[in-house]
Amino acid sequence: MPVISRCRCLDPVLFGSYNRGSQQLVVRFAGRLVIVWWGCAGDVRLPVPWSIQPLPCVPPTGTRPSMQIVHYPHPALRWKSKPIVEIGAELRATVRRMFELMYEAKGIGLAANQVDLPYRLFIVNATGDPEQIDEEHVFINPEIIRRKGSEEGEEGCLSLPELYGQIRRAEEIVVEAFDLKGRGFTMELTELPGRVVQHECDHLDGVLFPDRMTESARHEIQQHLDDFEILFRDRQKAGEIPSDETIRKRLRELEPS
Repeated sequence: MPVISRCRCLDPVLFGSYNRGSQQLVVRFAGRLVIVWWGCAGDVRLPVPWSIQPLPCVPPTGTRPSMQIVHYPHPALRWKSKPIVEIGAELRATVRRMFELMYEAKGIGLAANQVDLPYRLFIVNATGDPEQIDEEHVFINPEIIRRKGSEEGEEGCLSLPELYGQIRRAEEIVVEAFDLKGRGFTMELTELPGRVVQHECDHLDGVLFPDRMTESARHEIQQHLDDFEILFRDRQKAGEIPSDETIRKRLRELEPS
């Protein structure tokens, strides 16, 4: 039973000349002209409207906290992620670690702000099976460009463990994104993969699945949300988690600008 009916790579088509001195190339991508920069040692800089800036360097592994999935109401979960403009070794390592964390938590999707990073990126393996490498998908700067139909289904979230709810989503979607090689692609998705992509796209805009529940359904889970809040604040008071302002400051420092 197919759930991905089409996957199309959007390789850029040469429109102008390549400038060797500035390492830039004018291409037509998704119907608009953009300037693309190629960096060194396999780095790829992605086209974004109007300006392209390098992604701020992630601190060396030895100077940053180990990556982990954050829980509600961590401020990163309400952060509106900024587009990624450069793909390099650090980002690829981040993605691989995200897959490891997702599998450890028995999940099928994970957004960057769920690991306290303000990047417009999420990963999906709708099978949840780490052996199914062909089912691993990385969505960088994703955009859902078409929605069709409507259906209700149960959803959960690794940042709200053991909490579930009925959420209405589009039955079919078309999404555009970049992969880890900087190549644009389009996917038509239905069923579980389509639901997962919609859920993860919400994360990148700071939207959680309870936000999409009906008022009565939200009321039924409010005590669980309150419990998450109490636990989170207690951990902050104990010094296990930084203050909200410290977290927001770090997110701002890591944002592409």
